[in-house]
Amino acid sequence: MKHANKRAATLVEALPYLQRFADQTVVIKYGGNAMVEDELKTSFATDITLLKQVGINPVVVHGGGPQIGNMLDKVGKQAQFISGMRVTDSETMDVVEMVLAGRVNKEIVANINRAGGKAVGLSGKDGGLICARKLKIKNNTDNPELNVPEIIDLGHVGEVKSINTGILELLEQDRFVPVIAPIGYHKDEGQSYNINADLVAGAIAAELGAAKLVLLTDVAGVLDNNGQLCSQLDNEQARSMIASGEIGGGMIPKVNCCLDAVEHGVSNAHIIDGRIPHAVLLEILTDEGIGTVFAAA
Repeated sequence: MKHANKRAATLVEALPYLQRFADQTVVIKYGGNAMVEDELKTSFATDITLLKQVGINPVVVHGGGPQIGNMLDKVGKQAQFISGMRVTDSETMDVVEMVLAGRVNKEIVANINRAGGKAVGLSGKDGGLICARKLKIKNNTDNPELNVPEIIDLGHVGEVKSINTGILELLEQDRFVPVIAPIGYHKDEGQSYNINADLVAGAIAAELGAAKLVLLTDVAGVLDNNGQLCSQLDNEQARSMIASGEIGGGMIPKVNCCLDAVEHGVSNAHIIDGRIPHAVLLEILTDEGIGTVFAAA
C-alpha cells in the first residue's frame, strides 16, 4: 500500500504541469550520452511519446557530432576544428548531411515510433524550414605577423537566418512529432549548411513561442565554483558568472542560447542532465526538476 501511495503521489504531482502545458510546445535539443546509450535512447523516446499523448507538443532537434566524427574516420577524412566548430568543406558537408539527416535522424524517428508515437524526420531543407546563411567568425589574434585572416572561413558552417514554422504547425495539428536535423539551406546560393543544434533549437523555440526550451547535456546543469548546481538563473546572474569565468568552456554557448531564447519570448529554458533516465519527464512534470532553469528576472 505504501508503494502504491507513492506511485499515486507521483501522478498527482504531475497534474498541475499537465494542465499548465496542455497544447503548449516544448522544444528539446537531444544530444550527448542520451543519444548513445540504449537505455537512455529508449527512455527518451518513451518520454517524447508520453508528452504527446497527454496533449503537450514536443519538437525534437538533435545533434550528432560523435557519429559524424566516426563516419569521417571511416572514410579517411581528417577532422579540423576552430573555436570548437568543425571546419566543413564540401566533402565533409556530404558526410554531415548523410549522417544527421539520414542515419541519426531516422534512428530517433524509429525509436519514437517503436514507443508508440508518430514521429516524422526532417532536415532544415524540408519545406524551407531553416533558412541559413554562412557563419563568419573573427579571429582572436591581434598579431599580424601570424598571417591569420581577420574573418575565418569555416566552409559550410552556418547560422539561422529565419525559421519557417508552417510545416511544424501542420505536423502538430496531425499529432506528429517533428524530429529535426540541424541542416540549413540557402536557396539563392544552393548551399547546405551545418548549424549548431543548440542554436537551431533556440531559434525554433523562439519562433514557435514555446513554453519551454530544454537542452540535454552530459552534465548536471550549470555549476558554481563550489561544484554546486545552480537550479535557477536570470540574465543578470548568468552574464555575471560568464564574465567572472564561473561559467566557461562549452557551457557558455549553451547558456547564451538559453538566455537568447528567454529574451525572445520562450517562457523558460533549461539545461538538464541527459544521462538520467526519463530526464525530460522529470524536468517538465515534477516540482523540483533536475537541471538549471533560466527565466526572466
